[in-house]
Amino acid sequence: MEKDKSRQPAIKIGDFEVAPGKRSNINLPVADLYTHTPLDMPVYVINGKHAGPRLFITAAIHGDELNGVEIIRRLLRTKLLNRLKGTLVAVPMVNVFGVLNHSRYLPDRRDLNRSFPGTGKGSMASRLASLLMREVVSKCTHGIDIHTGAIHRSNLPHIRANLDEEETARLARAFGVPVLVNANLRDGSLRLASSELEIPTLLYEAGEALRFDEMSIRAGVTGVLNVMRELGMLPKHAMTKHRSHTPVEARSTFWVRSPQGGILRTHVRLGEKVTSETRLATISDPFGDNEQIVTSPYLGIVLGRTSLPLVNEGDGLFHIARVPKPTAVAEAVEQLEEETLPEESDSIIDEPEIK
Repeated sequence: MEKDKSRQPAIKIGDFEVAPGKRSNINLPVADLYTHTPLDMPVYVINGKHAGPRLFITAAIHGDELNGVEIIRRLLRTKLLNRLKGTLVAVPMVNVFGVLNHSRYLPDRRDLNRSFPGTGKGSMASRLASLLMREVVSKCTHGIDIHTGAIHRSNLPHIRANLDEEETARLARAFGVPVLVNANLRDGSLRLASSELEIPTLLYEAGEALRFDEMSIRAGVTGVLNVMRELGMLPKHAMTKHRSHTPVEARSTFWVRSPQGGILRTHVRLGEKVTSETRLATISDPFGDNEQIVTSPYLGIVLGRTSLPLVNEGDGLFHIARVPKPTAVAEAVEQLEEETLPEESDSIIDEPEIK
């Protein structure tokens, strides 16, 4: 009998097969803790009835980067997914060890996002990377990996991707954030391992480690839905918010570093336009003597910044993206803030359901 090409095939994750039109919460065995307690990686699969792409969404590859956990939780609650074509595979906590310990790293201090594609006989990081590649990534056609800034560093919501690859660039523009950064593929990263399998993958950066940032979370949920619409996994009518601006591509970024140690007073916010005359911050000793003004050497947009007021000489203070038309980008950032920050009637604890 000839197969129905309009029907999405079943997908097998681990020992579980999810049939078309079904949902399943799957726990992939990772390892036993030294307490002999088994540790699993949670995977949620929604397999649509009708044929379409298979999209993976991963979060907490760095265990202290938590915005993605909440983005995936809200995404899975949306009624729109009842009309899904294709398959959504969501992994809210890839680095379960790091999440448990509030740590970026694995217990052996390895960075999971420098351990892909991994091997089943290597280190803990290598084995975890291999598990994700084998059971999730290799079975999908597209991907979105969600990150935040490191501890004590906050990032403006933006997409990092290989913008020279046509399909990846198309999805990056569809996501709907003001800035797209053309980022090199790093050795051992999930993006590099995915690209070697010819799976276009976006990296969404927003917010700060160990914190929920409401604007970043709402922009992330909306961005994922925009990508799913672009892929034809969801209906394209009634497009979600903040798509009126055209994303601007940044081909280079740089860090402005502290010229001296001291007390930092910041004068610019994320998404703000800066020039060589813009005062980014002032650094002084605790008595206010020996003040030094920090400026940007180039025209650009503040993409990331430290949130610590105590700095040492050489610390990264501001991450600046060199972009064309930075004024337009700053205006788009303001628009994004207006559209994603909650109304007074909204509850952040029990947010309005996306329909």
